[in-house]
Amino acid sequence: MEDHMDALLTYARSHRREIVALIQQFVECESPSFEAAAIGRFVELVADTVAPFARVKKHRGGHGVFEMALPGKRKSGQVLALGHSDTVWPLGTLRSMPFREARGRLWGPGVLDMKSGIAFFIFAVRALRDLDIPVAPRVLLLLNADEEVGSQTSRELIEKHAAASRAVLVLEPGTGLEGKLKTARKGVGGFQVVVRGKASHAGVDFTAGASAVVELARQIERIAGFVDLKRGITVNPGVISGGTRSNVVAAEARAQVDIRVVRARDAAGLEKKFRALRPFDRRCSIEVAGGLNRPPMERSAGIVRLFRLAQKLGREIGVELEESLTGGGSDGNFTAALGIPTLDGLGGVGEGAHAAHESILVNRIADRTALVAKLLAAV
Repeated sequence: MEDHMDALLTYARSHRREIVALIQQFVECESPSFEAAAIGRFVELVADTVAPFARVKKHRGGHGVFEMALPGKRKSGQVLALGHSDTVWPLGTLRSMPFREARGRLWGPGVLDMKSGIAFFIFAVRALRDLDIPVAPRVLLLLNADEEVGSQTSRELIEKHAAASRAVLVLEPGTGLEGKLKTARKGVGGFQVVVRGKASHAGVDFTAGASAVVELARQIERIAGFVDLKRGITVNPGVISGGTRSNVVAAEARAQVDIRVVRARDAAGLEKKFRALRPFDRRCSIEVAGGLNRPPMERSAGIVRLFRLAQKLGREIGVELEESLTGGGSDGNFTAALGIPTLDGLGGVGEGAHAAHESILVNRIADRTALVAKLLAAV
């Protein structure tokens, strides 16, 4: 097997320019969330790219599932690779952030999150085919169209295919410029807190009013107290609004609050605290809506075993892989919560996801592609 592994790295290195060219095609096919036509064009581009060696199935909502044709006569079990076609960048971003190669990096909207990871997977499959390396399980690539906005229409599809899999490989970017793999992710959710008070003229009839803005301010102080950094619990009132004019005692105010938890059981405790909020001013009322959107990806024994395998395979090509916990969520949260061993962060190595300096390191393209191929052959 070691000869195969060396061959995979050699293959990835010899095809690096082709991989870069595919990444450029993907980046220059802009695909923002909520732009169905643009996402459709990107999924069609991926489908055309893999058509010579994959069976393509498109689903309502713009999601695509691609079954790879890989060497090996009898397939046993299934491995699911996860990616997403949508990005946070609006159409036309290429005018101000064009794809380019400079200073040892590839730059452009979506290059890190996560079009490079999709390209790595495609070339990993090509390497296994061209080198005739047998792969025991059936291998699927699932690209969903709404990861950046919560995976609301794709979650059921993701969980269905994950439940039938022995492992899930997530093609999201690695952590930091070291490209650490992700063995744990925080659960992500949000609450909306709406306060309703009583309007009055702030000059003529001040005492007749009950300010929703003042009440919300007091509630935000209470909500901020839900943070527990030792347990990895963060609570962020990120958006607040309320009132109509400065000379009117506000009748309504609201806050949107982001929550992150390391453990599923902590989400239930947070929800209880939010639902227990009571007004300081009894003339006001409070309504709370929301909850956990993505369960945490907890570092299970199965995830650790998968990471140890990746470490072993990485050493065979001279890469020492590290693991990380991140506060951001991915579709790997859903699959890990089902108890399926999930390894995340197998995509691009770089920085600046969702930022103007989004980029990946060119010199990490080959080893990342080889690692994905090695995992597919070894899992």
